[in-house]
Amino acid sequence: MGTAYTPGLKISSGTIINKTRRLPLKGQVMVNVGDKVEAGTIVARTEIPGVIQTIRVAEILGLEPPEALAALSIAQGDKVEAGQVIASTKSFFGLFKSECKTAYSGTVELISSATGHVGVRLKSAPVEVDAYVNGTVYEVIPDEGVVVQTYGALVQGIFGVGGEKMGKIVIPASSASDMLTEDMIDESHAGQVLIGGAGITIGAIKKAAKIGASGIVVGAIIDTDLIEYLGHDIGVAITGQEDIPTTLILTEGFGSIKMAGRTYNLLKSLDGRTVSINGATQIRAGVIRPEVVAPLDEAPKVSEASSKGQILDIGSTVRIIREPYFGELGAVTKLPPEPVEVESGALVRVLEAELYDGKIVSVPRANVEIIETQ
Repeated sequence: MGTAYTPGLKISSGTIINKTRRLPLKGQVMVNVGDKVEAGTIVARTEIPGVIQTIRVAEILGLEPPEALAALSIAQGDKVEAGQVIASTKSFFGLFKSECKTAYSGTVELISSATGHVGVRLKSAPVEVDAYVNGTVYEVIPDEGVVVQTYGALVQGIFGVGGEKMGKIVIPASSASDMLTEDMIDESHAGQVLIGGAGITIGAIKKAAKIGASGIVVGAIIDTDLIEYLGHDIGVAITGQEDIPTTLILTEGFGSIKMAGRTYNLLKSLDGRTVSINGATQIRAGVIRPEVVAPLDEAPKVSEASSKGQILDIGSTVRIIREPYFGELGAVTKLPPEPVEVESGALVRVLEAELYDGKIVSVPRANVEIIETQ
């Protein structure tokens, strides 16, 4: 039998983590290889040029283009401020005066002799990239960014929304099967990452967002509650850019699914520790997983090699990601080499797994993902 590979979901109490921090366009890298950085350390910065806004000077003054250019009081390259007069004319022996003011602040980049228009480029917008995690600069990408390396605990989720946040972990839920409810959340949770169990109510989500909680990590959520929180339906592209105050990470899926015991226990062991979280998710090519990263003090002497894919083998811990066993965890017991005809009529390779409740099931290999633990 050939070696089988399947997408992996990593849950580790201690692993080497490399995070690439890259600018959207070339700029200045602020740190060097070997530098110690904290999550909020700015590692690279640049400026995004402003857009050009057109001022129709000729039309505003009622002049032909050559006359409009003669009336200008500014030149290409000049700085201008909103409300500034950039052209004026007098008529009827100087008794009447017409003025053209700019509505924009920026730099005069274009003066057109053909149209009598002036183009003002708005001020540049600064863009800064922080380290995201406490660690060491492992690599510098010239003019673009860095790779920050840290040793820590890592929990990857199955789906998330919201961007990068930081906060201390708190555990309002007393077990992996608990629902996170509104009465479990109070003002003291502002800026913190709340860990739930099987799910969270919409009231609890709204309260956490209102008080300014950094993040929520739970097993699952009702899809309609998620839509209500976001204010729109869920798209099919990458998430993580949503304009929401509190990042949400699901470790199991949708509905009401108990958080895997090892995931809950690992998060519980991090109670009170500051973590970095990111809800960005992409399930197509170039898989991106939502994550909780907790840098730890001790690192192994020998670096771990990062894996691009996980080997599916007897004993592998897997999560089923399709109905009718969606969200169930189990261990692989058999990997039959021959394709099997499934309900749809397709011939696919399957595996047999023993679920945590002792039930033996047969599912297509494409319908599982490995839970990589260390």
